[in-house]
Amino acid sequence: MKTLIYSLILCYPIFCFGQNTDSQFKWPDSYKAAVCLTYDDGLDCHLDIVVPALNSFNLKGTFYCTGYSTSLHNRIEDWRSITKSGHELGNHSLFHPCNGARFDWVKPEYDLRTYTLDRIKDELQTANSLLMAIDGKQERTYAYTCSDYKVNQQSYIDTVRTLFTAARNDGPIPESIEHMDHYFVPSWGVNNPTGGELIEFVKQAEKKGTIAVFMFHSVGGGYLNVSVEAHNQLLTYLKSNEKEIWTDTFLNVMKYVKKKGNN
Repeated sequence: MKTLIYSLILCYPIFCFGQNTDSQFKWPDSYKAAVCLTYDDGLDCHLDIVVPALNSFNLKGTFYCTGYSTSLHNRIEDWRSITKSGHELGNHSLFHPCNGARFDWVKPEYDLRTYTLDRIKDELQTANSLLMAIDGKQERTYAYTCSDYKVNQQSYIDTVRTLFTAARNDGPIPESIEHMDHYFVPSWGVNNPTGGELIEFVKQAEKKGTIAVFMFHSVGGGYLNVSVEAHNQLLTYLKSNEKEIWTDTFLNVMKYVKKKGNN
């Protein structure tokens, strides 16, 4: 039930995002678009399957870990090691709170409807401290849990603005970078896509001259899964087109976007 409902919320059709808006945004070098590969929840498969695959293509990913991740608890040195090789460790809250009205698996104590703005801020700050103890970094990005951004019917996006460089939510590929909210960047929450569908998502960003952000969870078996084969097809495409597609961590891409926006 959890997977079914979650996938209905996160998954977007990828073949009807509209026409090229001829964005005037200039990516670095000869790049026509950017791609961010992000992976949620801090799972063992990220260390065992995803990181070796990314490394084999010399690509970087962003891993959004919850503070209470079992994998993070049991394999801190492994998580610390991947950040030393250029991968990003992002904040995905302490306890993965979500709106219990939307998801029946949410525990009452982690129902965002019962949170206050102070509580979510305290938990995000604590998660930042935990992650800094692992990778030594102070600058960080955030991924909204379940793509929920309200506590007790109040948006906490402004709270996120005070704590992070940028934040990821869900939604279709942006029509332009200039009008994209840095703290509500859309992404595609995939669930059993084909390799062709993943590649087509990137091509849509290329046509628009904007950004394709992937929201992965399990890779190689599990909830909201993508197969190893489909994932590798995507990585192969990105590597084959590395002169035109900028694939980097969400933090690095968003730092560039924000800097260009301030010029």
